[in-house]
Amino acid sequence: MVAEDDEKQAELVRRYLEHEGHAVTVVGDGLAALAEVRHREPDLLVLDVMMPRADGLDVVRVLRAERRELPVLMLTARSTEDDLLLGLDLGADDYMTKPYSPRELMARVRTLLRRSRRGTETTASTADQALRCGALVVDPDRHEVSVEGLPVDCTPGEFRILAAMATEPDRVFTRQRLLEELHGFDRYISFRTVDVHIMNLRKKIEPAPRRPIRLLTVFGVGYKLTDPARNAPRAS
Repeated sequence: MVAEDDEKQAELVRRYLEHEGHAVTVVGDGLAALAEVRHREPDLLVLDVMMPRADGLDVVRVLRAERRELPVLMLTARSTEDDLLLGLDLGADDYMTKPYSPRELMARVRTLLRRSRRGTETTASTADQALRCGALVVDPDRHEVSVEGLPVDCTPGEFRILAAMATEPDRVFTRQRLLEELHGFDRYISFRTVDVHIMNLRKKIEPAPRRPIRLLTVFGVGYKLTDPARNAPRAS
């Protein structure tokens, strides 16, 4: 699905997508985008930020509140880092700033669809069982996360990062390695994307996100997932 109020831009994106074999629905405002996603359940949403009736950020906010996990690629004329990070913070999986290359857009679409369709293949070696790191449980088959028995809602990008790290607790994952889990070998995506996903995950799985005990930073290297109970000092 393409949600874009600029008819020329929407037509261009539609033609490129159809040329690659995709069936495409185009809408021109945010409320129509929400209605069509609920009705058609598309595999991916290409979403413009600046739209009438409801902007793209509001659309992402509502979709994630409804626990819809379809990948969302945002298109924005806003180039400031705060605007881009806000979109990721709300649950978008990727973004591109205008003007953009249609060929690059198609590459991003292919990457997101491939990651979405692979689903549990990201953790194929452990697909038959849930991944555990102390009280944190990641279930690739059901695409579910829980902490101390309580469910945790994750965006597709957050889930991929957490599932990858849960396969090897205490291993330090570089930002480059986590970026590959998100977008493959796409040199146009910033490491800052990983940092935002980590920050959002900490809000969801840490008792005190500013003082993480599960999802730790290894300064100068990357991040690791650990069991706080195992690392807690023992009483004498």
